[in-house]
Amino acid sequence: MSAGVLVGLEIHQQLDTGRKLFCSCRPAETEEYHGTFRRRLRASSGELGETDPAALFEGAKSKTIEYHANAQSSCLVERDEEPPHALDASARHAALVIALALGSSVFDEIYPMRKTVVDGSNTSGFQRTMMVSRGGSFGAGGRRIGIQSVCLEEDAAKILGEEGGVKRYGLGRLGMPLVEIATEPFEAGPGEIRGIALSLGRILRSTGLVRRGLGSIRQDVNVSVRGGGSVVEVKGVQQLDQLERVVDYEARRQRGMLRISTELGKRKWSHGPGDAMDVTDTFRESESKVIQKAVKQGHRICAVSFKGMGGMFGYSPSEGVRLGKDVAELVRALGLGGVFHSDELPAYGITGRDVEALRGELGAGDGDAFLLLAGPGDRMQAITDQIVGRIAQVRDAGVPRDTRLATPQGETRFMRPRPGAARMYPETDVPPVIVAGGELERARGDVPRPWDESLAELRKKYGLNPQLAGQVFDSRHLGAFERAAAAGADPTFVASSLCSTVTSLEREGLDPGALGDAVIDRTFEMLAGGKIAKESVEIIFREVMGGRARTAEEAVKAASIAQVGEGELERIIVDIAERHAEIIERQGERAAGPLMGIAMKELRGRAPGEAVSRMLAGIIRKRMGAGGGI
Repeated sequence: MSAGVLVGLEIHQQLDTGRKLFCSCRPAETEEYHGTFRRRLRASSGELGETDPAALFEGAKSKTIEYHANAQSSCLVERDEEPPHALDASARHAALVIALALGSSVFDEIYPMRKTVVDGSNTSGFQRTMMVSRGGSFGAGGRRIGIQSVCLEEDAAKILGEEGGVKRYGLGRLGMPLVEIATEPFEAGPGEIRGIALSLGRILRSTGLVRRGLGSIRQDVNVSVRGGGSVVEVKGVQQLDQLERVVDYEARRQRGMLRISTELGKRKWSHGPGDAMDVTDTFRESESKVIQKAVKQGHRICAVSFKGMGGMFGYSPSEGVRLGKDVAELVRALGLGGVFHSDELPAYGITGRDVEALRGELGAGDGDAFLLLAGPGDRMQAITDQIVGRIAQVRDAGVPRDTRLATPQGETRFMRPRPGAARMYPETDVPPVIVAGGELERARGDVPRPWDESLAELRKKYGLNPQLAGQVFDSRHLGAFERAAAAGADPTFVASSLCSTVTSLEREGLDPGALGDAVIDRTFEMLAGGKIAKESVEIIFREVMGGRARTAEEAVKAASIAQVGEGELERIIVDIAERHAEIIERQGERAAGPLMGIAMKELRGRAPGEAVSRMLAGIIRKRMGAGGGI
């Protein structure tokens, strides 16, 4: 990572309270829903008459929101048809413990606020949040990282999908309590950001008050470069190894946007009210398949010209950074498929003749630029206004104040503008929280010891090496590991299975979310009880993660890996030795290696490797001593 890049982390960690923040419903990640209802959300001005820019942008998408509810995990509070209940005491306590663990100063009075959210992830159009404390710091890699704030808030609904103009959400997660921790901006060199995020996550896990598992912790990262531009928020960094790739990409993109801004500032370009027009009739006979598809769908084709901007949409100061790409991301975020710009045409079935005809209709010369886009006629003006405003932002600010989404490849793409101060306003349905001295002292008594001490105890108690202990401590399976070790399973084998084996299966495309604690607990119970072999554990995990079984017992049956008795095992080993007698005759005792591989492949976890090895060695020695038959 190059110098001059400032980074700030926002960690969103779900709390393990067993209930939601403002009702007694139990959070649930389920695909079973008992009912649906629809809403349309729109932006409105706040108490000072201002409308949040992020809310305006989401409103321009004109989406219908469809909510899917399960009666076991949501009630009228989640539907916004009943006032919130009292603030959950256990979530309140957990937030105080975490704030104190970070050395953050807790407020005597905590005021719930409403944070405007109109993307559909909250049925009410806002999220309830409250700032618990400010300040503090934590250690990471020999340095101190400052804390800006610790907040307690509701989690959002889970996105289920989007089709046409309808976005679908599940309410099982909506209202789940979580803490949001924002760090002070810091500069970090290569390899440091991951360690800083890991250290903060370990502090949270040390409290024993947070949830573990997929989706229980989410990391946003704020990135800015020295010398100009704005702070950009990147959401959806799910894995720590994504962090540095995302920051590197975003820093490079921002520096490129600053250079584009400089070039725009040198041009005397303009765009007026008459520089956008409907050109559907001009392109009705176009050879472009994209254009033809849009026309058949009843969409309108719109052209937007910019005087004096020829060459700017294709200008690329660094690889993958272009104004044309930036505008295309904006258009896709608004629900359109994409946009063509003059610097890339003729192409995509749009001919040189089409381009010349369009330039004539627009009155655009060679030094001018234009965009060509297709969409519903009633939305084209609003989308055009967003595009023109975006280009003006790039010219004036260099790097617009964006909220962007991290991609799995470590890049970022535009989601919406960053919210402003108009986004927050007081919550009138929830009274202020008064923090008494006794409550604070109880929370201080539950502040955990430093995570490195907990990690050292884990290593000592279970005899794990440093790397394996760290993997278990950071994984979502720490509780399952401790239960399996207590049941008598070998700790090193259990840790390796829950970390390395599960990760390897996940890389094969299998679903780690299917591997619940009940399956893990039962698998290691059977192993400790001698009902399955060690080799069976990976097979069971594979069957469950592959969706072929729901329980450990079903996996054993589906994979046919029930334990064989000693007599049956001996018969199988003798048969293998008979079929491969030439290997024994040729290699003697060294034949144990290749025959072991053959035996384990045929047995597929139905017998312990130690028993197979011992029996095979005995049969080989017996055959060699007899000088022939077994």
